[in-house]
Amino acid sequence: MPLPQEPEHKLWEGGYSPKAMYGTWLALAITTLGVIAAMIALPALKIIGPLDKSIWWIVLGILACCWIYGIASFLYKRLSTYYELTTQRFIHSRGILIRTVDRIDVIDIDDVTYVQGVIQRMLGVGKIQLRSKDRSHPQLLLAGIDQVQRVSGMIDDVRRKERRKRSLHIDAS
Repeated sequence: MPLPQEPEHKLWEGGYSPKAMYGTWLALAITTLGVIAAMIALPALKIIGPLDKSIWWIVLGILACCWIYGIASFLYKRLSTYYELTTQRFIHSRGILIRTVDRIDVIDIDDVTYVQGVIQRMLGVGKIQLRSKDRSHPQLLLAGIDQVQRVSGMIDDVRRKERRKRSLHIDAS
């Protein structure tokens, strides 16, 4: 006799967090200020001669391209990635024009690990790595997750609960 199916409930949803790029924004800001300060200070200190206006435009154009690349990279990551955790599945969507949606049954998830750098720890963001028996994604890396410790714990709790419910041994392989 089959077991009655419990309804599936959404437990968490998220995507790429803006806080995950604070290091990039900080590096761009420091680089911009440093280059502009050098372009003003070097001629004033007579280390180099006066700079031609065309050099200013070239340098400012390069800086603008760096900022545009940073913003475009953030927007792509933010708009193209979506995650959802339910009581039975982990759903990963990616892409902007062409959307690919993958589902991993939580019972197939073998291990949940999260990684944070120093700045990421201060901001509460990081990466979660899922190892599973799923053929299409035996290893799935979720980048830019806000509240990474809480979310990885939630995924692990759901996986353990589902395995206990189905009376499967929890293996740490």
